[in-house]
Amino acid sequence: MTRTTLLRLLLAAPGLAAAGFGIQQFVERTRPDLSDAWDLTVWLGGAVVLHDGLLVPAVLLLGLLIGRSRLRPVLRGGLLTGGCLTLLALPLLLRPGSPKNPTVLPRDYWVSWSVALVVTAVVTGVVAGVALARGRRN
Repeated sequence: MTRTTLLRLLLAAPGLAAAGFGIQQFVERTRPDLSDAWDLTVWLGGAVVLHDGLLVPAVLLLGLLIGRSRLRPVLRGGLLTGGCLTLLALPLLLRPGSPKNPTVLPRDYWVSWSVALVVTAVVTGVVAGVALARGRRN
């Protein structure tokens, strides 16, 4: 076994263990019946379609638009930050209805998410401007 293969196995083991733990917890805590398993399968299938049909093409298009610009690292950082903020906020943004206990989700998450994205865009723009200014001086 080569060092690379061993490293890959060592890196894959925690991910496989976490996935197995998640499946075990799902089965143990929810005791799903056949309809729950079907709903989960449909949800996971939709996630794959959304990922491969929307997210991947959007990321590839943004990568083409960024090209070989000197600002590529700055723009990638801003886009990655915005994407992570969106992924973290998505469950709160798409939650159905209002909670039974209003103190559980007390904020307007659409406004908070929008503000976080605007702040990310402004910081990315400032850092890009500083990088351009430094490039002109050198």
